[in-house]
Amino acid sequence: MHYYAVTSSLGKERIMGTIFQVESSLTERYQTTVPESVRRTLRLGKRDKIRYTIRPDGDVVMSRVDVMEGEDPVMGQFLSFLARDFVSHPERLMFIDAGLVGRIQSLVSGVNIDLEAPLSEDDE
Repeated sequence: MHYYAVTSSLGKERIMGTIFQVESSLTERYQTTVPESVRRTLRLGKRDKIRYTIRPDGDVVMSRVDVMEGEDPVMGQFLSFLARDFVSHPERLMFIDAGLVGRIQSLVSGVNIDLEAPLSEDDE
C-alpha cells in the first residue's frame, strides 16, 4: 500500500488516501486486460470507455469516461483530437485578428438559424 501526499497552494500536505498498485501485461497486439480490482473500483462494464491522462511527470491516471445521454461521440473524439494537437503542437495556435472577426460577422449578419428545427431529408 502507498499513501499519496498532496501539497496544496498553501504548502500544507494532506494524505489523499490509500493508493494500491496492480499490474497487467501487454499482448503481442499491445492489448491488456484491466484487472478486476480496477474494474470494480472504476465501476467499469463491458464496452465502457476509459481515459488515460498522462501527467508531465510521466504518471498515468486511468479514469472512467462518463458518456452523457445525447452526447455526440464524434464531436467528443474531434475535441479530444484538438486538445491533443494543442498540447503536441502549441506553435500551431494562432490568434484571430479583429479584421477576420469583422469579415466573418459581415458574412453571417442577418442569417437566422433555428437549431431546434428538424433537418430536411437532403440534410440528413
